[in-house]
Amino acid sequence: MKKLIAILMASLCLLTLAACAGGSSDAKGEGVMTYAEYAAAPLDSQVVVETYVQGKQSWWDNQATFYTQDKDGGYFIYNMPCTEEEFAKLTGGTKIKVTGYKSEWAGEVEITDAKFEIEDGSFIATATDVTDKLGTAELIDYQNRFVSFKGMTVEPYDESGAAFAYKNDVDKTDDLYFKVSKDGQTYNFCVEFYLTGADTEVYKAVEALNVGDVIDMEGFLYWYEGANPHITSVTPAK
Repeated sequence: MKKLIAILMASLCLLTLAACAGGSSDAKGEGVMTYAEYAAAPLDSQVVVETYVQGKQSWWDNQATFYTQDKDGGYFIYNMPCTEEEFAKLTGGTKIKVTGYKSEWAGEVEITDAKFEIEDGSFIATATDVTDKLGTAELIDYQNRFVSFKGMTVEPYDESGAAFAYKNDVDKTDDLYFKVSKDGQTYNFCVEFYLTGADTEVYKAVEALNVGDVIDMEGFLYWYEGANPHITSVTPAK
């Protein structure tokens, strides 16, 4: 009897370990790159990644653009073929396998000419504080990730003294631009209209900013000729 119980207990342990291994969100499928392998891959080469939807930037003409991330890094997926019905299914946290080509435009590394499959699993990233990385060469290591900036001071955007500017100031259907500073250095930030339009809290929050306000922010670390964060949340600094 003791021997039988020992065998049953050993089997149970093996099953438990297998279940834990199978449920890990870090496990990669066959032929799928780690983030390190993706980062090291040359431009214009084919890449295969498993990643999780974090932000849906746009859908138009059966193509969609996404911010995605796993626990190790971010992937910007540009103009991926996607029906409107599929786009609706790709909610935050959805796991997808993406096959495409690693490309670059104005410093932004992205996956283009891509196709995807929805897989089992879910992951929502928490914002990584990169405030102390601003102005350093290390900041680019966080490109396309969901990040935060703490204790930033709103600066005049231009000679008018306004705290922000509309890209399209006629009918206000485009991006918002604003400047913030930390430790004497000033940086350009953006509210991307296709990601967070005029009816969102963050768009309205930037419209309400005053020069001198001290704020905390979250968003995706987009890159355009240097860091150009796409901000999704603005709140008074804590």
